[in-house]
Amino acid sequence: MKVAISQLNYHVGNIKSNCTKILGAIENAKQNNADLIVFSELSLCGYPPLDLLEKRSLLNETEKYLEIIKNNSNDIGIIVGAPRLNSESGKNLFNSAFFFDNKELVSIVDKTLLPSYDVFDENRYFQANDNFATINYKGEKIALTICEDLWEEQQDIDKFVNKNLYKISPMDILIKENPSLMINIAASPFTSSKNRIRKEVLANKCIKYNLPLIYVNQSGANTDIVFDGNSMVINSKGEVIKQLIDFKEDLQYIETKDINSEAPNERDLKGHIELIHDALVLGLKDYFTKTGFKTATLGLSGGIDSAVVCALAAEALGNENIRVLLLPSQFSSDHSIKDAEDLAKNLNIKYDIVPIKSIYDSFENSLSDIFAGTEFNVAEENIQARIRGTLLMGISNKFGNILLNTTNKSEAAVGYGTLYGDMNGGISLLGDVYKTEVFDLARFINKEREIIPINTIVKPPSAELRPDQKDEDSLPPYDILDYILTEYIEKNTSAEEIIANGYDTETVNRIIHLVNCNEYKRYQIAPTIKVSNKAFGQGRRIPLVAKY
Repeated sequence: MKVAISQLNYHVGNIKSNCTKILGAIENAKQNNADLIVFSELSLCGYPPLDLLEKRSLLNETEKYLEIIKNNSNDIGIIVGAPRLNSESGKNLFNSAFFFDNKELVSIVDKTLLPSYDVFDENRYFQANDNFATINYKGEKIALTICEDLWEEQQDIDKFVNKNLYKISPMDILIKENPSLMINIAASPFTSSKNRIRKEVLANKCIKYNLPLIYVNQSGANTDIVFDGNSMVINSKGEVIKQLIDFKEDLQYIETKDINSEAPNERDLKGHIELIHDALVLGLKDYFTKTGFKTATLGLSGGIDSAVVCALAAEALGNENIRVLLLPSQFSSDHSIKDAEDLAKNLNIKYDIVPIKSIYDSFENSLSDIFAGTEFNVAEENIQARIRGTLLMGISNKFGNILLNTTNKSEAAVGYGTLYGDMNGGISLLGDVYKTEVFDLARFINKEREIIPINTIVKPPSAELRPDQKDEDSLPPYDILDYILTEYIEKNTSAEEIIANGYDTETVNRIIHLVNCNEYKRYQIAPTIKVSNKAFGQGRRIPLVAKY
């Protein structure tokens, strides 16, 4: 049986557009004499649809376009993911895989294991399946599962989940029917460590059941979640014999009779920083494409964060669609202004210089009686940041340019940012990227030529909100800070355990206190493109008023 593996970029809720893509892939597969084409989980409505699933109109539209797909199943079998209504007791919907052939519905497989961790909340919407059967088609007996149904082992999610997360394994049940082939349709989001984990999990399943696997994931990004694709075919020995391209749409073919005889053909894994780079570029590009926006703006300070965001934005959106403001104050150094100008020229983007000293002076004069007798402190520093935020939002409103937030994860974690100032923005590129990784990204961006000025990379980081200010006046060195943050945020390591690993008690306790007491700031930050196992936002839910 010749199988077409269709890895597409879907738009959540845009059923008609998604269906058009699906029909295009079906036509291509027919022209290549495929017997079966497989699409990813919830491909018709896009993933994650969230509370759109509560709209009956979306379900009606889904049913309408499923009928169109079914009517295009002449001469080819089709597996496509979509929600469907549950007519019996339980949740209103199933997360389903529809199998069409010869303009008929051959089978429906519903998802059994509904993840409710990190960014997943499928128990909110879907009823779990309790009916299991293989599907006979074209000489193969297919064990068809949906994403998590082949992922019940979750050792790598965090340190507390080191056993099977579920009490049931769909494949343990399906294997009793002696299937000849596993097919798994997925909506598996990207993280920088997931490629290795995903391949290991799937390969172990092939070895365990002594079966080949066709795994179909989607590519593209929807708001904060990026899908890297990397669909693959794995033989019964756990060897990858075919792997689709990452971060792009792809359509490839495999003869099922050849899966166990073909030589392994696994691509070398990209490095950690290259993966993050590719995910951020795709995430930003799709955010703009799918919201209908075309142009972006940001404040270019001469610092590393805004420089990396600017370079990524130029790559994702095109340099002609980027407009930046340089907003020097009386505390801005000459070299920072020059670094920002050099970057703008290197990228060939439009920039304007708008000094803010006179605006700041007017604020200071207006508040002089109220602030009388007090020392210059964070209040005056934040006024500068909020002036910049206001001017940038003025550009955004006037010209329709979406403001890009430039806050990195290290700063967001400890509250080293100003609400309604430098934390403004419609989308955050670096909010899930630690400061040490930002430096690595800058070096990666410069791998072929100097785009980001070297001085921006090598100079000590500074907010430049007071004379001779350096980040390390307020924070430990970033390599130490990022280690503590990674352990505490992503691995749930306690302060005591971090200290036991050789880190200063006072520093660890202070950093963890800053993380805990700045939750209110992160609650108000822009949607953040997720690249780690634990990003701020919907995947990390901490009560604002908690005392812990």
